[in-house]
Amino acid sequence: MGARPLFVDDEPAVLQAAAAAGDAESLLADASMLDAPLLDAYSQTVTGVVGRVKEAVVFIEVRGKPGRHGRPSGGTGSGFLFTPDGYILTNSHVIHGALEVHVTLADGTQARADIIGEDPDTDLAVIRIGATGALPHIEFGDSGKLKVGQIAVAIGNPLGFSHTVTAGVVSALGRSLRANSGRLIHNVIQTDAALNPGNSGGPLLDSNGRAVGVNTAIIPGAQAICFATGIDSAKWVIMQLFTHGRVRRGFIGVSGATVPLPRKVVRFFELKIASGVRVLEAQRGAPAHQSGVQASDIIVGIDGVDVADVDELQRVLDGSRIGKTGVIRVLRGNQKLHLPITPLESPA
Repeated sequence: MGARPLFVDDEPAVLQAAAAAGDAESLLADASMLDAPLLDAYSQTVTGVVGRVKEAVVFIEVRGKPGRHGRPSGGTGSGFLFTPDGYILTNSHVIHGALEVHVTLADGTQARADIIGEDPDTDLAVIRIGATGALPHIEFGDSGKLKVGQIAVAIGNPLGFSHTVTAGVVSALGRSLRANSGRLIHNVIQTDAALNPGNSGGPLLDSNGRAVGVNTAIIPGAQAICFATGIDSAKWVIMQLFTHGRVRRGFIGVSGATVPLPRKVVRFFELKIASGVRVLEAQRGAPAHQSGVQASDIIVGIDGVDVADVDELQRVLDGSRIGKTGVIRVLRGNQKLHLPITPLESPA
């Protein structure tokens, strides 16, 4: 019986035959031939994404207050149009404190932008330029449906090199990142698509060219550890900014620190958490003070939601609790108290 024919997609047989013949050049050539379709498909995916969205990615330049030597401060970053009438999504830290914001489109057109609103706690901002006609824009995807390992494409203006494209994969999901405000940004996307200063505010895109994140940060000194705020968080922030001009969050007026709880305390009070928030100060006249919360109390819950740390307390106090009376649970000595509390809106 003769040897069976070898097909291009029959990788093991091709490589084994070449190896048996001792033909190193043949082995390398066949391996390259086998990889070619895969590389072509990957390249076509990335170039397809770039072709669909490149015109909607913008360069942002800001001018701020004069510095110590009287020269205006400033900076640059990226952003992308998400509506045909000129609304642009970017990072809060790109435009924060700006007196003027200027945008350069992909075709070189320059325009002055108005700041619609920003949210330093998620490091997101919306600005707008005037539009005489429909502008190219990027559709939003769904960051909640992302899978680790899927293709991720980033476009931005790193170090002033406009419309630079990098590609990689979604490295991890559900990360948390500390914003400049000190608050944690949740559901952050980690990617190995290379980012550099100036990429901030640009889009992170899926293989269909939909924005699934807003490129936000890197870890200096690390290799290919980059982060993007999930687009689902951005959708919520945009709606808040459009509706209220700001992001509304609850405020009870305490400063605190996360502390561990002794096991005997956890068992005695039948708690499901092993830590809480020790109140360092209850601001006089604020909701917590009015409800009877005192310094040294340990907050362990609000309205049935366990509070194990400061970040959890901030997360629980969202805009839905403003003006609504609920119950805050605190430990005081050998007592567990349930105190009525009505959060106010957090000051800007």
